[in-house]
Amino acid sequence: MVDVAVVGSGPNGLAAAVVMARAGLDVHVYEAGATIGGGTRTSELIEPGHFHDVCSAVHPMAVASPFFKDFELAKRVELVVPEVQHGTPLDSGGAAVAYQSLERTALELGNDGAAYRRLLEPLLNRVDGIVDFTSYQLLRVPRDPLAAVQLGLATLDQGSPLWNRRFREDAAPALLTGVMAHAVSALPALTATGAGLMLAVLAHAGGWVIPTGGSASIAQAMADDVVAHGGTIHTGQAVESLDQVRPAQAILLDVAAPALLRLGGSEVPDRYRRALEAFRFGNAACKVDFILSAPVPWRDAALAKAGTVHVGGSRTAMAESENLVAMGKHPGEPYVLASQPSLFDSSRAPRGKHILWTYCHVPKGSTVDMGEAVISRIERYAPGFRDVVVASKTTTAVELADYNRNYVGGDFSAGQMDLLGLLRRPVVSPVPWRTPLPGVYLCSSSTSPGPGVTGMPGYNAAKYALKDIFNKRVPGLGLVS
Repeated sequence: MVDVAVVGSGPNGLAAAVVMARAGLDVHVYEAGATIGGGTRTSELIEPGHFHDVCSAVHPMAVASPFFKDFELAKRVELVVPEVQHGTPLDSGGAAVAYQSLERTALELGNDGAAYRRLLEPLLNRVDGIVDFTSYQLLRVPRDPLAAVQLGLATLDQGSPLWNRRFREDAAPALLTGVMAHAVSALPALTATGAGLMLAVLAHAGGWVIPTGGSASIAQAMADDVVAHGGTIHTGQAVESLDQVRPAQAILLDVAAPALLRLGGSEVPDRYRRALEAFRFGNAACKVDFILSAPVPWRDAALAKAGTVHVGGSRTAMAESENLVAMGKHPGEPYVLASQPSLFDSSRAPRGKHILWTYCHVPKGSTVDMGEAVISRIERYAPGFRDVVVASKTTTAVELADYNRNYVGGDFSAGQMDLLGLLRRPVVSPVPWRTPLPGVYLCSSSTSPGPGVTGMPGYNAAKYALKDIFNKRVPGLGLVS
Protein backbone atom coordinates (compact mmCIF):
# COMPACT_ATOMS: atom_id res chain seq x y z
CA MET A 1 0.00 0.00 0.00
CA VAL A 2 1.28 3.47 -0.91
CA ASP A 3 1.27 5.85 2.04
CA VAL A 4 0.84 9.13 0.15
CA ALA A 5 -0.22 10.13 -3.35
CA VAL A 6 0.35 13.74 -4.44
CA VAL A 7 -1.45 14.82 -7.61
CA GLY A 8 0.33 17.71 -9.32
CA SER A 9 3.97 18.76 -9.12
CA GLY A 10 3.67 22.51 -8.83
CA PRO A 11 5.50 24.17 -5.93
CA ASN A 12 2.67 23.32 -3.54
CA GLY A 13 2.42 19.68 -4.53
CA LEU A 14 6.18 19.32 -4.26
CA ALA A 15 6.21 21.06 -0.87
CA ALA A 16 3.61 18.58 0.37
CA ALA A 17 5.67 15.71 -1.02
CA VAL A 18 8.83 17.01 0.69
CA VAL A 19 7.09 17.10 4.07
CA MET A 20 5.55 13.64 3.72
CA ALA A 21 8.72 12.00 2.40
CA ARG A 22 10.78 13.61 5.18
CA ALA A 23 8.32 12.03 7.63
CA GLY A 24 9.43 8.59 6.42
CA LEU A 25 6.35 7.85 4.32
CA ASP A 26 6.22 6.20 0.90
CA VAL A 27 5.32 9.13 -1.38
CA HIS A 28 4.32 9.04 -5.05
CA VAL A 29 3.88 12.27 -7.03
CA TYR A 30 1.80 12.16 -10.22
CA GLU A 31 2.28 14.88 -12.85
CA ALA A 32 0.26 15.03 -16.07
CA GLY A 33 2.93 17.02 -17.92
CA ALA A 34 6.19 15.79 -19.33
CA THR A 35 8.12 17.86 -16.80
CA ILE A 36 7.60 18.81 -13.18
CA GLY A 37 7.12 22.30 -11.84
CA GLY A 38 3.66 23.66 -12.63
CA GLY A 39 4.05 27.41 -12.08
CA THR A 40 7.82 27.02 -11.64
CA ARG A 41 8.78 25.65 -15.04
CA THR A 42 11.51 27.10 -17.23
CA SER A 43 11.57 26.29 -20.94
CA GLU A 44 13.10 27.20 -24.29
CA LEU A 45 9.81 28.72 -25.39
CA ILE A 46 11.02 30.50 -28.53
CA GLU A 47 14.52 29.44 -29.59
CA PRO A 48 17.09 26.97 -28.24
CA GLY A 49 19.46 28.43 -25.69
CA HIS A 50 16.99 31.06 -24.46
CA PHE A 51 15.38 29.94 -21.19
CA HIS A 52 12.10 31.60 -20.25
CA ASP A 53 10.11 31.10 -17.07
CA VAL A 54 6.76 29.80 -18.19
CA CYS A 55 4.87 31.30 -15.25
CA SER A 56 6.54 32.78 -12.14
CA ALA A 57 9.90 34.50 -12.63
CA VAL A 58 10.80 36.55 -9.54
CA HIS A 59 10.34 35.20 -6.02
CA PRO A 60 9.76 37.57 -3.09
CA MET A 61 8.78 34.63 -0.85
CA ALA A 62 11.76 32.40 -1.66
CA VAL A 63 13.64 33.59 1.42
CA ALA A 64 10.58 34.60 3.49
CA SER A 65 8.08 31.74 3.27
CA PRO A 66 8.09 29.58 6.43
CA PHE A 67 8.32 26.49 4.23
CA PHE A 68 11.26 27.73 2.17
CA LYS A 69 13.02 28.97 5.31
CA ASP A 70 12.75 25.53 6.91
CA PHE A 71 13.71 23.89 3.63
CA GLU A 72 16.78 26.15 3.43
CA LEU A 73 16.13 26.94 -0.21
CA ALA A 74 18.85 29.59 -0.25
CA LYS A 75 21.43 26.86 0.43
CA ARG A 76 20.12 24.65 -2.38
CA VAL A 77 19.58 27.20 -5.18
CA GLU A 78 21.67 30.25 -6.06
CA LEU A 79 19.34 33.20 -5.51
CA VAL A 80 20.41 36.53 -7.00
CA VAL A 81 19.29 39.76 -5.33
CA PRO A 82 19.29 42.62 -7.88
CA GLU A 83 20.51 46.07 -6.83
CA VAL A 84 17.05 47.45 -7.63
CA GLN A 85 14.24 45.18 -6.46
CA HIS A 86 11.54 46.79 -8.56
CA GLY A 87 10.98 50.04 -10.39
CA THR A 88 8.30 52.06 -12.17
CA PRO A 89 9.05 54.39 -15.09
CA LEU A 90 7.29 57.75 -14.84
CA ASP A 91 5.80 59.98 -17.52
CA SER A 92 8.25 62.69 -16.48
CA GLY A 93 11.07 60.59 -17.92
CA GLY A 94 12.46 59.48 -14.58
CA ALA A 95 11.64 56.40 -12.53
CA ALA A 96 10.71 55.44 -9.00
CA VAL A 97 12.87 52.56 -7.76
CA ALA A 98 12.91 50.36 -4.66
CA TYR A 99 16.27 49.26 -3.30
CA GLN A 100 16.67 46.63 -0.63
CA SER A 101 17.56 49.53 1.66
CA LEU A 102 14.40 51.33 2.76
CA GLU A 103 16.45 54.38 3.70
CA ARG A 104 18.06 54.67 0.26
CA THR A 105 14.68 54.22 -1.40
CA ALA A 106 13.12 56.96 0.70
CA LEU A 107 16.01 59.33 -0.01
CA GLU A 108 15.51 58.98 -3.77
CA LEU A 109 11.72 59.46 -3.58
CA GLY A 110 12.11 63.16 -2.95
CA ASN A 111 9.46 65.03 -0.99
CA ASP A 112 7.40 61.87 -0.43
CA GLY A 113 10.31 59.79 0.79
CA ALA A 114 9.56 60.41 4.45
CA ALA A 115 5.89 59.46 3.97
CA TYR A 116 6.91 56.26 2.17
CA ARG A 117 9.29 55.38 5.00
CA ARG A 118 6.66 56.08 7.68
CA LEU A 119 4.24 53.76 5.88
CA LEU A 120 6.60 50.82 5.46
CA GLU A 121 9.08 51.05 8.34
CA PRO A 122 6.70 49.70 11.04
CA LEU A 123 5.91 46.76 8.75
CA LEU A 124 9.56 46.12 7.99
CA ASN A 125 10.35 46.08 11.71
CA ARG A 126 7.81 43.27 12.19
CA VAL A 127 8.22 41.53 8.85
CA ASP A 128 8.47 38.05 10.39
CA GLY A 129 5.12 38.52 12.11
CA ILE A 130 3.53 39.79 8.92
CA VAL A 131 4.80 36.85 6.89
CA ASP A 132 3.53 34.46 9.57
CA PHE A 133 0.12 36.19 9.61
CA THR A 134 -0.26 35.92 5.83
CA SER A 135 1.13 32.39 5.39
CA TYR A 136 -1.67 30.30 6.86
CA GLN A 137 -5.29 31.46 6.79
CA LEU A 138 -7.22 34.49 7.93
CA LEU A 139 -9.26 32.75 10.66
CA ARG A 140 -6.12 31.92 12.64
CA VAL A 141 -5.16 34.04 15.66
CA PRO A 142 -1.92 35.82 14.67
CA ARG A 143 1.21 34.97 16.64
CA ASP A 144 2.25 38.62 16.44
CA PRO A 145 -0.99 40.60 16.89
CA LEU A 146 0.81 43.94 16.58
CA ALA A 147 2.17 42.97 13.18
CA ALA A 148 -1.35 42.08 12.02
CA VAL A 149 -2.72 45.38 13.34
CA GLN A 150 0.01 47.39 11.64
CA LEU A 151 -0.58 45.63 8.33
CA GLY A 152 -4.30 46.25 8.71
CA LEU A 153 -3.85 49.96 9.39
CA ALA A 154 -1.47 50.39 6.46
CA THR A 155 -3.92 48.50 4.24
CA LEU A 156 -6.75 50.83 5.26
CA ASP A 157 -4.49 53.81 4.55
CA GLN A 158 -3.65 52.70 1.01
CA GLY A 159 -6.70 50.58 0.13
CA SER A 160 -9.38 53.28 -0.04
CA PRO A 161 -10.09 56.25 -2.34
CA LEU A 162 -8.12 58.35 0.18
CA TRP A 163 -4.90 56.51 -0.73
CA ASN A 164 -3.19 59.70 -1.95
CA ARG A 165 -3.68 61.73 1.19
CA ARG A 166 -0.13 61.18 2.51
CA PHE A 167 1.62 61.83 -0.83
CA ARG A 168 2.26 65.04 -2.79
CA GLU A 169 4.18 63.80 -5.86
CA ASP A 170 3.93 60.92 -8.38
CA ALA A 171 6.91 58.69 -7.63
CA ALA A 172 6.04 57.08 -4.29
CA PRO A 173 2.39 56.30 -5.08
CA ALA A 174 3.36 54.91 -8.50
CA LEU A 175 6.01 52.70 -6.88
CA LEU A 176 3.45 51.27 -4.45
CA THR A 177 0.68 50.89 -7.01
CA GLY A 178 2.94 48.88 -9.31
CA VAL A 179 3.25 46.28 -6.55
CA MET A 180 -0.43 46.37 -5.55
CA ALA A 181 -1.44 45.66 -9.14
CA HIS A 182 0.10 42.18 -8.93
CA ALA A 183 -3.20 41.04 -7.41
CA VAL A 184 -5.29 41.42 -10.64
CA SER A 185 -7.93 43.54 -8.97
CA ALA A 186 -9.74 46.83 -9.25
CA LEU A 187 -7.78 49.58 -7.48
CA PRO A 188 -7.82 50.77 -4.81
CA ALA A 189 -8.91 47.61 -2.99
CA LEU A 190 -8.12 46.23 0.44
CA THR A 191 -6.96 42.75 -0.57
CA ALA A 192 -4.74 44.01 -3.41
CA THR A 193 -3.31 46.63 -1.08
CA GLY A 194 -2.58 44.14 1.70
CA ALA A 195 -0.83 41.79 -0.70
CA GLY A 196 1.04 44.66 -2.32
CA LEU A 197 2.25 46.08 0.98
CA MET A 198 3.59 42.70 2.01
CA LEU A 199 5.49 42.42 -1.29
CA ALA A 200 6.77 45.98 -0.91
CA VAL A 201 8.10 45.18 2.56
CA LEU A 202 9.74 41.98 1.35
CA ALA A 203 11.64 44.02 -1.23
CA HIS A 204 13.25 45.87 1.69
CA ALA A 205 13.80 42.70 3.73
CA GLY A 206 15.20 39.65 1.92
CA GLY A 207 14.68 41.10 -1.54
CA TRP A 208 12.89 39.88 -4.66
CA VAL A 209 15.25 37.13 -5.68
CA ILE A 210 15.85 35.59 -9.10
CA PRO A 211 16.90 31.91 -9.07
CA THR A 212 19.90 31.12 -11.23
CA GLY A 213 18.81 28.74 -13.99
CA GLY A 214 15.23 29.94 -13.80
CA SER A 215 12.28 29.06 -11.62
CA ALA A 216 12.65 25.41 -12.58
CA SER A 217 15.66 25.24 -10.26
CA ILE A 218 13.30 25.71 -7.29
CA ALA A 219 11.09 22.84 -8.42
CA GLN A 220 14.14 20.66 -9.07
CA ALA A 221 15.53 21.30 -5.58
CA MET A 222 12.27 20.10 -4.05
CA ALA A 223 11.99 17.12 -6.39
CA ASP A 224 15.56 16.08 -5.59
CA ASP A 225 14.73 16.16 -1.89
CA VAL A 226 11.62 14.03 -2.39
CA VAL A 227 13.60 11.40 -4.28
CA ALA A 228 16.48 11.54 -1.78
CA HIS A 229 14.00 10.60 0.95
CA GLY A 230 12.53 7.64 -0.91
CA GLY A 231 9.76 9.32 -2.90
CA THR A 232 8.89 8.60 -6.52
CA ILE A 233 7.85 11.15 -9.14
CA HIS A 234 5.81 10.03 -12.14
CA THR A 235 5.56 12.39 -15.13
CA GLY A 236 3.19 12.06 -18.06
CA GLN A 237 0.55 10.49 -15.82
CA ALA A 238 -2.73 12.39 -15.73
CA VAL A 239 -5.01 11.51 -12.84
CA GLU A 240 -8.70 11.67 -13.75
CA SER A 241 -10.15 9.87 -10.73
CA LEU A 242 -9.15 9.33 -7.13
CA ASP A 243 -9.43 5.61 -7.79
CA GLN A 244 -6.29 5.85 -9.93
CA VAL A 245 -4.14 6.65 -6.90
CA ARG A 246 -5.80 4.41 -4.36
CA PRO A 247 -5.25 2.63 -2.01
CA ALA A 248 -3.02 5.51 -0.84
CA GLN A 249 -3.79 6.38 2.77
CA ALA A 250 -3.45 10.11 2.11
CA ILE A 251 -4.15 11.91 -1.16
CA LEU A 252 -2.98 15.50 -1.55
CA LEU A 253 -4.30 17.39 -4.55
CA ASP A 254 -2.39 20.29 -6.08
CA VAL A 255 -5.37 21.09 -8.32
CA ALA A 256 -7.84 23.96 -8.64
CA ALA A 257 -10.68 23.53 -6.17
CA PRO A 258 -13.43 22.56 -8.66
CA ALA A 259 -11.22 19.78 -10.07
CA LEU A 260 -12.08 17.76 -6.97
CA LEU A 261 -15.57 17.41 -8.41
CA ARG A 262 -14.08 15.61 -11.40
CA LEU A 263 -11.67 13.53 -9.35
CA GLY A 264 -14.10 12.61 -6.57
CA GLY A 265 -17.26 12.18 -8.60
CA SER A 266 -20.20 10.95 -6.54
CA GLU A 267 -18.04 10.71 -3.41
CA VAL A 268 -18.16 14.50 -2.95
CA PRO A 269 -20.94 15.35 -0.44
CA ASP A 270 -23.67 17.66 -1.73
CA ARG A 271 -22.89 20.60 0.55
CA TYR A 272 -19.19 20.57 -0.32
CA ARG A 273 -20.06 20.03 -3.98
CA ARG A 274 -22.16 23.19 -4.00
CA ALA A 275 -19.29 25.13 -2.42
CA LEU A 276 -16.87 23.93 -5.08
CA GLU A 277 -19.36 24.68 -7.86
CA ALA A 278 -19.66 28.24 -6.48
CA PHE A 279 -15.90 28.73 -6.27
CA ARG A 280 -14.99 31.93 -8.13
CA PHE A 281 -12.04 32.60 -10.39
CA GLY A 282 -10.58 36.02 -11.09
CA ASN A 283 -9.37 37.76 -14.20
CA ALA A 284 -6.38 36.63 -16.15
CA ALA A 285 -3.04 37.37 -17.76
CA CYS A 286 -1.76 37.56 -21.30
CA LYS A 287 1.93 36.68 -21.26
CA VAL A 288 4.45 37.97 -23.80
CA ASP A 289 8.02 36.62 -23.85
CA PHE A 290 10.82 38.26 -25.81
CA ILE A 291 14.29 37.52 -27.12
CA LEU A 292 16.30 40.73 -27.32
CA SER A 293 19.54 41.68 -29.06
CA ALA A 294 20.40 44.03 -26.17
CA PRO A 295 18.96 44.99 -22.78
CA VAL A 296 15.77 47.05 -22.74
CA PRO A 297 16.85 50.66 -23.49
CA TRP A 298 15.06 52.25 -20.55
CA ARG A 299 15.08 56.04 -20.61
CA ASP A 300 16.01 56.00 -16.92
CA ALA A 301 19.19 53.96 -16.48
CA ALA A 302 18.23 52.90 -12.95
CA LEU A 303 15.69 50.48 -14.42
CA ALA A 304 18.53 48.53 -16.06
CA LYS A 305 19.45 47.43 -12.53
CA ALA A 306 15.92 46.25 -11.66
CA GLY A 307 14.85 42.63 -11.52
CA THR A 308 11.23 43.68 -11.96
CA VAL A 309 9.74 46.70 -13.73
CA HIS A 310 6.09 47.76 -13.41
CA VAL A 311 5.27 49.60 -16.62
CA GLY A 312 2.16 51.69 -16.21
CA GLY A 313 2.99 55.32 -15.54
CA SER A 314 1.24 57.09 -12.71
CA ARG A 315 -0.89 55.63 -9.91
CA THR A 316 -3.96 56.96 -11.68
CA ALA A 317 -3.01 55.39 -15.02
CA MET A 318 -2.32 51.98 -13.47
CA ALA A 319 -5.60 52.06 -11.54
CA GLU A 320 -7.52 52.98 -14.70
CA SER A 321 -5.96 50.07 -16.56
CA GLU A 322 -6.74 47.57 -13.81
CA ASN A 323 -10.28 48.90 -13.37
CA LEU A 324 -10.97 48.38 -17.07
CA VAL A 325 -9.94 44.73 -16.70
CA ALA A 326 -12.24 44.43 -13.67
CA MET A 327 -15.08 45.66 -15.91
CA GLY A 328 -14.30 42.95 -18.47
CA LYS A 329 -12.47 45.22 -20.93
CA HIS A 330 -9.03 45.10 -22.56
CA PRO A 331 -7.05 48.26 -21.75
CA GLY A 332 -5.42 50.04 -24.68
CA GLU A 333 -2.55 51.06 -22.40
CA PRO A 334 -2.19 48.09 -20.06
CA TYR A 335 -0.25 47.80 -16.85
CA VAL A 336 2.70 45.57 -17.77
CA LEU A 337 4.75 43.56 -15.31
CA ALA A 338 8.24 42.85 -16.70
CA SER A 339 11.15 40.75 -15.45
CA GLN A 340 14.72 41.02 -16.76
CA PRO A 341 16.38 37.78 -15.57
CA SER A 342 19.22 37.62 -18.10
CA LEU A 343 20.69 40.84 -16.66
CA PHE A 344 21.47 38.84 -13.51
CA ASP A 345 21.82 35.27 -14.80
CA SER A 346 23.98 34.79 -17.88
CA SER A 347 22.83 31.18 -18.27
CA ARG A 348 19.42 32.34 -19.47
CA ALA A 349 20.50 33.51 -22.94
CA PRO A 350 23.53 33.21 -25.28
CA ARG A 351 26.24 35.86 -25.05
CA GLY A 352 25.01 39.12 -26.55
CA LYS A 353 21.33 38.17 -26.21
CA HIS A 354 18.75 38.76 -23.50
CA ILE A 355 15.28 37.56 -22.60
CA LEU A 356 12.41 39.63 -21.26
CA TRP A 357 9.42 38.13 -19.40
CA THR A 358 6.21 40.19 -19.38
CA TYR A 359 2.50 39.93 -18.85
CA CYS A 360 -0.48 42.24 -18.69
CA HIS A 361 -3.92 41.66 -17.20
CA VAL A 362 -6.96 40.81 -19.30
CA PRO A 363 -10.51 39.58 -18.63
CA LYS A 364 -10.90 35.91 -17.80
CA GLY A 365 -11.18 33.67 -20.83
CA SER A 366 -9.63 36.26 -23.16
CA THR A 367 -8.36 35.16 -26.56
CA VAL A 368 -6.88 38.58 -27.36
CA ASP A 369 -3.17 38.80 -28.27
CA MET A 370 -1.87 41.79 -26.29
CA GLY A 371 1.63 41.57 -27.75
CA GLU A 372 1.48 44.86 -29.67
CA ALA A 373 -0.05 46.70 -26.70
CA VAL A 374 2.77 45.42 -24.46
CA ILE A 375 5.45 46.48 -26.94
CA SER A 376 3.92 49.94 -27.30
CA ARG A 377 3.68 50.36 -23.53
CA ILE A 378 7.36 49.48 -23.02
CA GLU A 379 8.45 51.59 -26.01
CA ARG A 380 6.92 54.65 -24.36
CA TYR A 381 9.45 54.41 -21.51
CA ALA A 382 12.23 52.69 -23.45
CA PRO A 383 12.53 54.36 -26.88
CA GLY A 384 14.06 51.94 -29.36
CA PHE A 385 12.68 48.84 -27.66
CA ARG A 386 11.17 47.59 -30.92
CA ASP A 387 14.60 47.71 -32.53
CA VAL A 388 16.09 45.23 -30.03
CA VAL A 389 13.24 42.69 -30.26
CA VAL A 390 14.52 39.61 -32.09
CA ALA A 391 11.51 37.37 -31.50
CA SER A 392 8.46 37.15 -29.26
CA LYS A 393 5.79 34.71 -28.21
CA THR A 394 2.35 35.58 -26.86
CA THR A 395 0.39 33.24 -24.59
CA THR A 396 -3.23 34.38 -24.34
CA ALA A 397 -5.35 33.82 -21.26
CA VAL A 398 -7.08 30.86 -22.89
CA GLU A 399 -3.73 29.34 -23.87
CA LEU A 400 -2.49 29.86 -20.31
CA ALA A 401 -5.52 27.89 -19.10
CA ASP A 402 -4.77 25.15 -21.62
CA TYR A 403 -1.20 24.96 -20.35
CA ASN A 404 -2.23 24.55 -16.71
CA ARG A 405 -5.70 23.35 -15.75
CA ASN A 406 -5.34 25.11 -12.38
CA TYR A 407 -5.38 28.46 -14.22
CA VAL A 408 -9.10 28.42 -15.02
CA GLY A 409 -9.84 31.08 -17.63
CA GLY A 410 -6.20 32.17 -17.40
CA ASP A 411 -6.42 33.03 -13.69
CA PHE A 412 -2.93 32.18 -12.45
CA SER A 413 -4.05 32.93 -8.87
CA ALA A 414 -6.34 29.85 -9.01
CA GLY A 415 -9.17 31.80 -7.39
CA GLN A 416 -10.62 35.28 -6.98
CA MET A 417 -8.36 37.53 -4.90
CA ASP A 418 -10.93 39.62 -3.03
CA LEU A 419 -11.80 39.41 0.67
CA LEU A 420 -14.44 36.73 0.17
CA GLY A 421 -12.09 34.84 -2.12
CA LEU A 422 -9.43 34.76 0.60
CA LEU A 423 -11.88 33.67 3.30
CA ARG A 424 -13.65 31.05 1.17
CA ARG A 425 -10.58 29.26 -0.16
CA PRO A 426 -12.18 26.95 -1.05
CA VAL A 427 -14.55 27.04 1.95
CA VAL A 428 -14.72 29.01 5.19
CA SER A 429 -13.01 26.69 7.66
CA PRO A 430 -10.25 26.79 10.28
CA VAL A 431 -8.64 23.95 8.30
CA PRO A 432 -9.53 24.64 4.66
CA TRP A 433 -7.05 22.05 3.34
CA ARG A 434 -9.15 19.14 4.67
CA THR A 435 -11.98 17.91 2.47
CA PRO A 436 -15.00 15.81 3.52
CA LEU A 437 -13.53 12.85 1.64
CA PRO A 438 -11.56 10.63 4.05
CA GLY A 439 -7.83 11.03 3.55
CA VAL A 440 -8.18 13.64 0.78
CA TYR A 441 -6.65 17.14 1.10
CA LEU A 442 -6.43 20.13 -1.23
CA CYS A 443 -3.00 21.74 -1.38
CA SER A 444 -3.13 24.11 -4.36
CA SER A 445 -3.30 27.90 -4.54
CA SER A 446 -7.08 27.48 -4.38
CA THR A 447 -6.52 26.98 -0.66
CA SER A 448 -5.04 29.29 1.95
CA PRO A 449 -2.91 31.32 1.88
CA GLY A 450 -3.46 31.61 -1.87
CA PRO A 451 -1.19 32.27 -4.85
CA GLY A 452 2.54 32.81 -5.06
CA VAL A 453 5.50 30.46 -4.96
CA THR A 454 5.46 29.93 -1.21
CA GLY A 455 4.94 26.18 -0.79
CA MET A 456 2.59 27.03 2.08
CA PRO A 457 -0.67 25.47 0.79
CA GLY A 458 1.24 22.21 0.36
CA TYR A 459 3.00 22.55 3.70
CA ASN A 460 -0.28 23.27 5.52
CA ALA A 461 -2.12 20.37 3.89
CA ALA A 462 0.73 17.97 4.64
CA LYS A 463 0.86 19.09 8.28
CA TYR A 464 -2.78 18.13 8.82
CA ALA A 465 -2.50 14.90 6.83
CA LEU A 466 0.43 13.85 9.01
CA LYS A 467 -1.55 14.63 12.15
CA ASP A 468 -4.90 13.18 11.06
CA ILE A 469 -3.78 9.96 9.40
CA PHE A 470 -0.28 9.09 10.54
CA ASN A 471 -0.14 10.68 14.00
CA LYS A 472 3.11 12.39 13.07
CA ARG A 473 4.47 15.90 13.38
CA VAL A 474 6.11 17.89 10.62
CA PRO A 475 9.75 16.78 10.47
CA GLY A 476 12.79 19.01 10.02
CA LEU A 477 13.17 20.08 6.42
CA GLY A 478 16.70 21.51 6.36
CA LEU A 479 19.77 20.04 4.72
CA VAL A 480 21.03 18.51 7.97
CA SER A 481 17.63 17.24 9.17
